[in-house]
Amino acid sequence: MTEASSSTVLVSEIFGPTIQGEGVLIGLPTVFVRTGGCDYRCSWCDSLHAVESRFRHDWKPMSTEEIWSDVTRLSGGKPLTVSLSGGNPAIQPLGDLIDLGHGEGYRFALETQGSLARPWFSQLDTLVLSPKPPSSGMVCDLTALADCVGAAGEGPQTVLKFVVFDAEDFAFARNVAARFPALPVYLQPGNHTPPPADGEGNVDIDGLTERMRWLVDAVAGERWFSAHVLPQLHVMLWGNRRGV
Repeated sequence: MTEASSSTVLVSEIFGPTIQGEGVLIGLPTVFVRTGGCDYRCSWCDSLHAVESRFRHDWKPMSTEEIWSDVTRLSGGKPLTVSLSGGNPAIQPLGDLIDLGHGEGYRFALETQGSLARPWFSQLDTLVLSPKPPSSGMVCDLTALADCVGAAGEGPQTVLKFVVFDAEDFAFARNVAARFPALPVYLQPGNHTPPPADGEGNVDIDGLTERMRWLVDAVAGERWFSAHVLPQLHVMLWGNRRGV
């Protein structure tokens, strides 16, 4: 898949400030820029409104300056972390936005499945690579993932984050992490009640908590002491609500 036109970015939503709900920056106040479009179709995707082409009419083509105007309005002009998410934000041309924000003291984090490497990855402050496990129905391209690590170079803090639903996903996470031993690893239990594409739905918090306990036991049992096990904090607090 080719990168979108450099003149515009397809944006699904811009919201915040709220907290980052998962991964290495969990709990950090953040403004989110969620782009539209994705090269994957994960079975348990929780952001189909930013993925499927049937929602394309809701995605707004925005210039770098238009996006930045929204970010600075939401943050009150006070620098914070901007999270670039999707869909797969690597599809969009985001290098100019990162440069503009850095000039005003903001920091940028991006989360992607690691299927598309971009030169501007090296401009990020944090790169979260989240390879999709077998439960997603997708196949992880380890060569593409390595290309993403290479594109980032020594620029950002680069980490691996895995969504884990079952033992097969856990084994996948261990195997992929072993190929990139220098990268910190973050594990989170998968939300088995993601929102429907056209709504927010309900969350089985008890089931999610039970999967979290299972994941903690799995990490301890395997003596995987370098892994971080975290909840999806935003799901625990707000369920499947958008824009939080």
